Amino acid sequence: MPSFPGQSATPGEPMETFADLIECEDVLLFANAAITSTGQREFHSAAGEQRLSLGFLHDYVHGNYPDLYAATLALDINEHNAALIIANLLGRKGGAGDARLIAWRLGRMSPPRVYRLFERLRREGVNNRRTRALVRDWLAARPDPALDAVKYRTAMKSAVRHAHLRLPGELGDFLFAPFRRTRYDTPVLEAWRRAHYDKAALYELPYTVAEGFAARHGIGRAIFLERIAPRLTRLERLRLAESAERDGVRTEVDLAAMPLVRVASYVLSLAAGVRERRRDELVAALRAAAARTAGARAGTWGDVAAVLDDSFSSFGSPVKRRRPLAVALACHYLLEALAGSYRDLWLSGRADPLQARPTGPTRLGRRILDGLEGRPDMLVIVSDGWDNAPPGLAAEVLRVWRRKLDPAREVSIVHLNPVYDAEQLEVRRLSPVVPTAGIRDAEDLPALVELARFAEGRTGPAELRAYLADRTADRTADRGVRG
Repeated sequence: MPSFPGQSATPGEPMETFADLIECEDVLLFANAAITSTGQREFHSAAGEQRLSLGFLHDYVHGNYPDLYAATLALDINEHNAALIIANLLGRKGGAGDARLIAWRLGRMSPPRVYRLFERLRREGVNNRRTRALVRDWLAARPDPALDAVKYRTAMKSAVRHAHLRLPGELGDFLFAPFRRTRYDTPVLEAWRRAHYDKAALYELPYTVAEGFAARHGIGRAIFLERIAPRLTRLERLRLAESAERDGVRTEVDLAAMPLVRVASYVLSLAAGVRERRRDELVAALRAAAARTAGARAGTWGDVAAVLDDSFSSFGSPVKRRRPLAVALACHYLLEALAGSYRDLWLSGRADPLQARPTGPTRLGRRILDGLEGRPDMLVIVSDGWDNAPPGLAAEVLRVWRRKLDPAREVSIVHLNPVYDAEQLEVRRLSPVVPTAGIRDAEDLPALVELARFAEGRTGPAELRAYLADRTADRTADRGVRG
């Protein structure tokens, strides 16, 4: 009797049923969506479509595979979806997942995102014992509770009330009766109190808090930025660099220390002339960030070719401006660091990555042919998948290559897509014969290339479950907290 793919023809041996294969496909589809979509407007879909599509996937996977739904917290999903998963796990009946994994993920999320999650749980009346314990433990692990109380005072007060916590001493007074005391021993709390009447005190506060006091006191923007500069965080310096220069204030930014996609986004925000003038600085920063991300894997990936999408749709949307192009630019520099030999192929034909800009149609088919020429060890395609010049050519090229020219799969091919397609409920694929994985940050590229192998059909649900279990064990063994 012939056996179906993935099934065993021998009676008594464990079989992979079609239900198993569907499970594997569903979980991978959800993982790709959770990596790429943030519920915001994209080039081809509105914000409402993104949220509706993403909400359906969360409900579907949580309802059918609750254990795997919780385990996706161990993957490199974005914070928007991590918060949705945690809210669903805590707020719905039937298994709240591994509390250690939830705590690990909360510890890796930005504080504003966590406080917004706690506020949602409060609004929805989710106040079970596990929720209160998670809120308590997260607050207790914060490196500087007084700083949190100043930066996120309303949100922190709401979380403390919701979890029925008692904060002793100054912190409790500051949150619930801030003017009861005439003086605080904690410097940042005392600076906040004094800033109500003393202009000098506001420069001892975090930028986001000091900005409000500066407006209240009528302090000019240029003066404020110049004096608050020593208090700026790295990301605040990067965000403010351009506007500060317009106000005549120079803020020093250590670009090389920034995450790779943030550096790429910053570069793309600059005018072409500025990029050219600062070429040495910007390229050095991109390569330093890429080398840091590559780490010990630098130079170990052999001969790599990359097809990189800089078509007009790589603009993204007004709320995610140039995000797909920033991911492609960051992947370019990371692949350059990972590869032993490397060749980049931009859809526009541009030879200078630093001057990348969204332009023209998505000519994927011809560039994939160029990439496969010479049979590299790996071909990486970074694109939103809207192959339209002509439509379908990329899929046909990949089909013929896999079926006729390289049936032994000597060339590894992976498609990384930074955009979620709300209509199709997945990141858009180029071809069924090539695995596609969603990508948001270039730092995740090595892990996503590994995850993509599950989409090729050469590994099944047992291997996927084992992979998720290994990732969960690694995550819960590392309880690092993000400040």
